[in-house]
Amino acid sequence: MNDSQKRYIKTKAPEGDSLRALILYRPFSEYSRSVEEFVQNFERTYPENAVVLMDVDSIEGSHMVELYDILQYPAVLVLTGDGSMINSWVGVPLPLIDDVAGFMRG
Repeated sequence: MNDSQKRYIKTKAPEGDSLRALILYRPFSEYSRSVEEFVQNFERTYPENAVVLMDVDSIEGSHMVELYDILQYPAVLVLTGDGSMINSWVGVPLPLIDDVAGFMRG
């Protein structure tokens, strides 16, 4: 992949025991634009909640896919600080932003 093809993927998890949303996807796929727009809209609507984008083909991404037994992409996971999964949505269409935020609020 050359420099002009690279996209920024936010992979840093929030610190502490807060809930976070993890989105596993392939950056250069047919659904990548809808995933990236989902994250932008989510962060604009709920700036206090953390969303982490992760490429499923990266080392860390493939580990997460195996850990949470994800078979379809994109996958939106709501996780606790210790990594326990609260809820997940796989495939398209993506979930509603309010549904994901609702699980993140407890």
